[in-house]
Amino acid sequence: MDARARDIFRRIVESYLETGEPVGSRTLSKGGVSLSPASIRNTMQDLTQLGLLGASHVSAGRQPTHAGLRLFVDGLLEVGDIAEEDRRSIEARLGAHGRNYEEALNEASAILSGLAGGAGIVVTPMRDAGVTHVEFVRLSGDRTLAIMVFDDGVVENRIMRLPVGVTPSALQEASNFLNARLRGRTLVEARTDLRAELDRARRELDQTAARLVEDGLAAWSGGEAEDRALIVRGRANLLEDREALEDLERVRSLFEDLEQKEQLIQLLDGVRDGEGVRIFIGAETRLFSLSGSAVIAAPYMTGAQRVVGAIGVIGPARLNYARIIPLVDYTARVLGQVMKA
Repeated sequence: MDARARDIFRRIVESYLETGEPVGSRTLSKGGVSLSPASIRNTMQDLTQLGLLGASHVSAGRQPTHAGLRLFVDGLLEVGDIAEEDRRSIEARLGAHGRNYEEALNEASAILSGLAGGAGIVVTPMRDAGVTHVEFVRLSGDRTLAIMVFDDGVVENRIMRLPVGVTPSALQEASNFLNARLRGRTLVEARTDLRAELDRARRELDQTAARLVEDGLAAWSGGEAEDRALIVRGRANLLEDREALEDLERVRSLFEDLEQKEQLIQLLDGVRDGEGVRIFIGAETRLFSLSGSAVIAAPYMTGAQRVVGAIGVIGPARLNYARIIPLVDYTARVLGQVMKA
């Protein structure tokens, strides 16, 4: 691609990302391209033959294909720095939750949906550290606070409902049982072993304590994809895109993408293996082949620089990449700092 074609291509993509409208040769000519509309059309035709531009019909303006967007993002996009106001907002909102990881993850998803204008998505961490201590603290009514301490120093708290008839002694029994069986094991290892062991141990534990042991362990993700939480905030933002609203079938497909929990988790887990922000556009992934959605995601880490999950934004392929990429990157970094503080 020569300099002229690169300039025209960049202008088309930037205009499309800003307005959502196909771009014609006359628009480019008026916008500062020092070529005749005929010369511009010839260049646009060349870009179309390369698979970088497309059009709904022959006489329409051009818009970038998913391959064109990928080329633009990888080679032509100029990513700015995050605004100071956004920086302060992210730090304040995530810092307010202290070591409550569940609230921090929910807040991170809400932050991205609000600032980026798409749907914010977060995958809860896979816990692969060993457990050192478990305790249940009774709260008011039928609720108890389950506290789990991991050998990497992380402490997680979950509020769970108590089985009917649980007594203080049953709570203590449940804590003692889990502490004896869990110490040093990961949650994945513990769940596998405890399922078999609980059947044998019911003679030692009364029924309510045994139920509490099962429910208490299930309150954590266990590191298995089917049990891990996928936090999504800002679905309503996806309905504010004018172009998407004109194609209700594509909107429906996009919402179906969001419901594919297991596939989205697998996609975001792939982000864990790379460094920095990853971008998935349209047909590059089977998940988005129909709706043409895009995801901008980054890994977040706790402890000794250990990546534990991913956070990002999902929306139509016409995302504001220049703005969202630094937002996702900075939110992931602050989230990691909060979770290991």
